Amino acid sequence: MRRMAFSVSDLERALALQPAVRRWVVAYSGGLDSTVLLHALVALKLPAAHYALHINHQLSPHSHDWQRHCAAFCARLNTPFCAATVQVERDGSGIEAAARRARYSMFERFLQPGDCLLQAHHLDDQAETLLLRLLRGSGPRGLAAIRAARELGRGRLYRPLLAVGREQLHAYARAQQLSWIDDESNLDTRFDRNYLRREVLPLLQRRWPDYRRRFQQAAALCAATDQLNRDTAAADLAALGPRAERLGASIDLHGLRAWPQPRRYNVLRYWFSQRQLPLPELVHLQQLQRQILDGGCNSSAQVAWGEVVLRCYGDRLFCLPRLPAKPVSAGLRWALRAPLALPAGGSLAAVPAAAGAGRLRLLEEVEVRHRGGGERCRPHDRNHSQTLKKLLQERRLEPWLRDRVPLIYVGAALAAVGDLWVCKDFTAPPGEPGLRLDWRFD
Repeated sequence: MRRMAFSVSDLERALALQPAVRRWVVAYSGGLDSTVLLHALVALKLPAAHYALHINHQLSPHSHDWQRHCAAFCARLNTPFCAATVQVERDGSGIEAAARRARYSMFERFLQPGDCLLQAHHLDDQAETLLLRLLRGSGPRGLAAIRAARELGRGRLYRPLLAVGREQLHAYARAQQLSWIDDESNLDTRFDRNYLRREVLPLLQRRWPDYRRRFQQAAALCAATDQLNRDTAAADLAALGPRAERLGASIDLHGLRAWPQPRRYNVLRYWFSQRQLPLPELVHLQQLQRQILDGGCNSSAQVAWGEVVLRCYGDRLFCLPRLPAKPVSAGLRWALRAPLALPAGGSLAAVPAAAGAGRLRLLEEVEVRHRGGGERCRPHDRNHSQTLKKLLQERRLEPWLRDRVPLIYVGAALAAVGDLWVCKDFTAPPGEPGLRLDWRFD
C-alpha cells in the first residue's frame, strides 16, 4: 500500500505530546528532512517562538554556500536564523562521530531552559541506526536505536518525525515546491550508513517492503526492555551500597558476586552510565569476571578501558580514573596559602582551624614529597612512632594511593601525612590557631 504524504497536522499531533515549550529550535542543516520539518513548523503558527539553528561543520567545500542557502530560506519563511561554526576535532573515532560531538556540544550551548530542539530523524534513519547498532553487537540499549526524546543541556531534544518515512517527506517537499541541499558526502559508500542506505536496504525493501515498520517495532521493544533493565539496575545499585571515595567510587563486591552474571553486568553498566563514564565492551566485562569477580580480592588486579580503571580492596569494587604516573622528584616547596596541585594527581590544601585535635601548627613553608620507603611518624594521638607502611595499612588507605599520599616535611622531619594525621611534634597546641590539611581528588 502506498503511504500518504506527510502533513502539517502530523507534526501538530507529534508536538502536542511535548510539555510547555518556551521556544522551538529546529536543527536545520538545509537537507530535505530538516527543510520539511522547518517549513511545517512555521505553517503551524504556534504561539511559542521558533528558531532555525544551522551548524556549519566546515567539512565540505560547499559548507558556506549551504549556510547562505539556509539563511535565505529562513528569510523567506520570516524565521529567525542562527548559524554556528564548529571545529571538528578528529581523534580516531571517525569523522561522523567527531562531527556529532561538535554539533551536540553547540546544541547544548545554545539551548535555554524551556527550549525544545527539534531534529528531523525519520523512519528510514531509525532502520539504518538499528542495523548499524546490530552490526556493532549492541544490546537492548543500543538496539532501541534513535530515542524520540531526552534532556539536552538546559533544554530538551525531540524527534517528531520518527514515524514518518523518507518518501513521505519527499512527497511533502515536492507538493510545497521546496528546495534543499544534497550533501555530496551522502553518496560516499565508504561511510557505513551510506553503504547500508545505498547497497543493503534496497535489497531488504524488495524482499520485505515493510521492513522499516518491523524495525521500528523491534527498536520499541528493545527500548522497553532497556527501561526495565535500568529500573532493575537502579534497585540493585542501591542494594550494593554505592559510596563516593577519596578517589572514584565503590560498591559492595560481596553482594555483586552473589548475583548471576547477567545481573552483575546489568548493574555495572548502569553504575558506569550514572557516573557518565564510557561503557565497557564485553571483553572488559569478561576480564573483570575472570580477574576479580570469580576470584579473591587481589588489590593488584585491575581492568581498564579508556580513562576508567576497576580495582578491588576490602571487599569493595572501586571505579577509578586513570592517574598520571607518579613522578620521581625531590619534592615541591609549598607556602600553604594556596592549594597545591600534586604531580601524582590530586591536590593538597591547608585551611585555618581554631580548635580540634590533630591540627598542623602554623608554618610558613614546607616541602611536599612522596614515599621513598622507611618513613616513620608518631601520630598526634599515639605514644610511639611507627613505620608509615604499618600506619597506612592500619588506616586501610587503598593500596593504589599509598605511594601517592603527600608527605609534608619541615626540613628533614616528617610533619604530616596527607590529611590522615599530623605527627606529634608538629601538632598545634589546644587554644592556639592551626591548620587542617585537605588532600583530595576532584
